Amino acid sequence: MSSPVVSKSGGFLDTVRTVIYAVLIALVIRTLLFEPFNIPSGSMIPNLLIGDYLFVSKYSYGYSRHSLPFSPPVFSGRILSGSPERGDVAVFKLPRDSKTDYIKRIIGLPGDRIQVIKGVLHVNGQPVRRERIEDFAYDEGGRTVRVPQYVETLPNGRKHRIIEIQGDQGGLDNTDIYIVPPGQFFAMGDNRDNSQDSRVLSAVGFVPAENLVGKAQILFFSHNGSASFWQVWKWPGAIRFTRLFRSVD
Repeated sequence: MSSPVVSKSGGFLDTVRTVIYAVLIALVIRTLLFEPFNIPSGSMIPNLLIGDYLFVSKYSYGYSRHSLPFSPPVFSGRILSGSPERGDVAVFKLPRDSKTDYIKRIIGLPGDRIQVIKGVLHVNGQPVRRERIEDFAYDEGGRTVRVPQYVETLPNGRKHRIIEIQGDQGGLDNTDIYIVPPGQFFAMGDNRDNSQDSRVLSAVGFVPAENLVGKAQILFFSHNGSASFWQVWKWPGAIRFTRLFRSVD
């Protein structure tokens, strides 16, 4: 009567194949469907907070070399291209180096004229509606301060909140007119006085369509930074449960 033979080498090879398949599947999902990102800065407060983790849909705007890990120069332009809508929160590669990931709100489309006058956004010569709501509790170096908060309504009807830490006296609250070139976009942070964005031409400037990585879709995790990874007993107080699985507006 024969007995089954267990092959250690076969078992090892099966494990290797399984790992390779898992890596390939993860790469396909990350390249074609969704990629996770975390928020390391406060430029998108009040809508995105430091410590937020979100999924970005890679298919929303089509694919460029920046859809691939490490942005290899395998092709130029975009394939299956889709255009951002005004108000989308998008991840893009910083035009200056095409490496650094930035996340901002798309404000200007190709051909638009964008200007900020006394804190009020103007699109194609028309002021954007800005409605004052309750002040926002802003963490300023461990000290909580109340800062002006507004609901801004873009020309296509998209609404989002913004804050003005310095009121309407910030360094970028009065700008020249920016004319968005063909095939490029104008992006701004919702934290208007603490965002390096397209208003700073020398640092960010206009965003080429090729540099778009994807559209921010959903928050899947968020923490306030008060607990380290190994401090399991502090996790309940560090996790922002009310922000989990929220769509990005």
